[in-house]
Amino acid sequence: LTCFGVFWGIFMLVVMLGASKGFENGVKGTFDITPNSVFVWSQKTSIPYKGLKTGRFIRMKNSDIETIQREVPEIEAIAPRNVLNGGSVERKNKSASYEVFGDYPSLRKVEPMHILEGRFINEKDLAERRKVVVIGEAVEKELFKKDEKALGEYIKVKGVYFQVVGIFRGVGDPQNVEQKGKTIYMPHKTMQVTYNQGQDVYWFGVIPKKGIRASVVESKVKQILMRQHQVAPDDLKAFGSANVEEEFERIQTLFDGISMLSWFVSIGSILAGIIGVSNIMLITVKERTKEIGLRKALGATPASIIMLIIQEAVVITFLAGYMGLMAGVGLVEGINQLLKASGSEGGFFANPEVDTTVAFTALSTLVIVGALAGLIPALKASNVNPVVALKDE
Repeated sequence: LTCFGVFWGIFMLVVMLGASKGFENGVKGTFDITPNSVFVWSQKTSIPYKGLKTGRFIRMKNSDIETIQREVPEIEAIAPRNVLNGGSVERKNKSASYEVFGDYPSLRKVEPMHILEGRFINEKDLAERRKVVVIGEAVEKELFKKDEKALGEYIKVKGVYFQVVGIFRGVGDPQNVEQKGKTIYMPHKTMQVTYNQGQDVYWFGVIPKKGIRASVVESKVKQILMRQHQVAPDDLKAFGSANVEEEFERIQTLFDGISMLSWFVSIGSILAGIIGVSNIMLITVKERTKEIGLRKALGATPASIIMLIIQEAVVITFLAGYMGLMAGVGLVEGINQLLKASGSEGGFFANPEVDTTVAFTALSTLVIVGALAGLIPALKASNVNPVVALKDE
């Protein structure tokens, strides 16, 4: 029963940490954008400035992107985007409507994706304004037959022919992957020229360099845009932005709280087990008083008596803790395999796992605490008077 108390504490710790990690993996798996990205778009001014009235809609330009790249060295990647309204797409006798975006090659740093065939847009496509597109896997299935190869073929996007150079699949939860599959990407400048969008930039995403806060980049980018477009410095409505890093950190705080709760509950169970070990060792010392007295009469030192009791306490905690660890890891891994086999993995719970370093650190700490738990009974045993002990019965 004493061993079971220790076993249960470690078992609960492993299972709860595994469940917490599964929840964390599931929620993070729904993210389809890079966690430290920032998105910026233009809106209407709300404050008059330098003779310009309020309600003026700001139109960002290609030159803004070049200025931002030059004046904000903290940026690792910037991905401007335009969108084609009414993106009707045709191929032979098939037609459908999809989301059509004009993007830079750097988009993949902001929105990760899997390239199934071919490639994504590259710098040469952008510079030469090539009429090429990268299509989602749903677009391929709807416009091409099973035995047809999409790569190298042409599709008509709003009356203009484009060559398919790549097929991609989105990341995130199944619903997001399905939605992304109905998307078409073409070079940003190609869209501007082909569909008379001039130098306009609709919005863009930014990734800061490693070690740089997203809020730093967000603030600098907005200041540059305000300067470029004659916007009052305190006009907070002229440009909208979304800081994904802040949202991600709020979610991470929730996960950290769940993990701390798991540790709190489990440590309570482990302490109860350790107290049980200490109590059972006190009982053991009481029952073995005569034996301890005989050992001391034969020349056993107090230190050897202390080590004897502590070793027993360590063996109890180690064996029980190790069995609890193995049982917990086995259960977590079993649940993981069951989820994969049944196809239920995903959503808000996926890939439950336990950090082995944390688990074995907990077991090592348990053994140390077990040794300390045996210290009081060991000291009591070392103080047994041999004469009194031998007369105990």
